[in-house]
Amino acid sequence: MVRINGNDEEAAGILLKEYLAQNHYPADGIAVECNEEIVPKSRYADYLLKDGDVVEIVSFVGGG
Repeated sequence: MVRINGNDEEAAGILLKEYLAQNHYPADGIAVECNEEIVPKSRYADYLLKDGDVVEIVSFVGGG
């Protein structure tokens, strides 16, 4: 299990880029933290989610 934004999900063994696409996260406007470390966008395509990972995905919101 991978804990993503506080929810346990069956995402172990999936590349981060694939998880984001499957769950309709935008390519831009988000930041991803895994196990308390920011994952650079350049690593999304090769970052493999592992059992026990704790992931936070944050969307940027603009406004005025």
